[in-house]
Amino acid sequence: MSSAAWRGLGPAVLVCLAAPAFFVLGWSWAGWVLIAAGVGSAALVERRAPQAATVTVGHRPTWVIGEKRMPSLTRDLALIAVGMLIVHAISLEAQLDDLAMLRFTLALGGAVLVPYLVSRFVFRDRAISFPWRTHRRWTRWQWAWLIAVLVLGWLILPYYFISSGVYQNWPVVDTPELIGRLFVGVGAVGIWDELFFICTVFALLRRHFPDLLANVLQTVVFVSFLWELGYRAWGPALTIPFALLQGWIFLRTHSLAYVVTVHLLFDAVVFAVLVHAHNPGLLPFFLV
Repeated sequence: MSSAAWRGLGPAVLVCLAAPAFFVLGWSWAGWVLIAAGVGSAALVERRAPQAATVTVGHRPTWVIGEKRMPSLTRDLALIAVGMLIVHAISLEAQLDDLAMLRFTLALGGAVLVPYLVSRFVFRDRAISFPWRTHRRWTRWQWAWLIAVLVLGWLILPYYFISSGVYQNWPVVDTPELIGRLFVGVGAVGIWDELFFICTVFALLRRHFPDLLANVLQTVVFVSFLWELGYRAWGPALTIPFALLQGWIFLRTHSLAYVVTVHLLFDAVVFAVLVHAHNPGLLPFFLV
């Protein structure tokens, strides 16, 4: 790891630790302090670092053809912080009424849109992108993993949700309308997860740190959000490897379409388990 990455590690850890402060412990004051300390210390670190690298031609170091602007850790951590603060502005308690769904749409949408717009039009660095298609066919291992996600979800998720009682963190869905709303909500949040945690948080961290470290840091934020959303008890034993795998898969495929497909298949099982837990006997294909 480069010396610049070592210097920036402390500030990045502070900002990412704001997520468990916000979403796990519910300590808003601690989250604000961690964000201020992280972004502020990043600014102090960058005051002593070069802001641009000189670009020369071949073996002629004196033949300067321009400069390459270095990614700003301060700006990138600030974008992550802005996204988290927008999400933290609402309660993440799962509700299915019109107002709650509108609140989720505005907050989660803003957490992706605001950092993107600031990066694109204010900082003008195009740090955030959403590479939907790679124009490459999915490989055999990619198709196999999609099947494995369904099988693993069918085996593990019913036991987790029902034995731990965490299904009660979601509202009772006992009418066709509520079941439909749950289906839309679970799927929409799943897509948002990839837009924010992978294409925003992970992408911004990768500009400064090795892929493995950036993946671990984004996992801290990802899992903290899922905790407040309802994946509690021993849920992190499932959500931590899932978040790490999603980051790793994105590195292998560079395809937002694929990681979204994986997530939606996983969430399809989550949806079915929640319906099953609230309506025993309605879906008889689960083992629990």
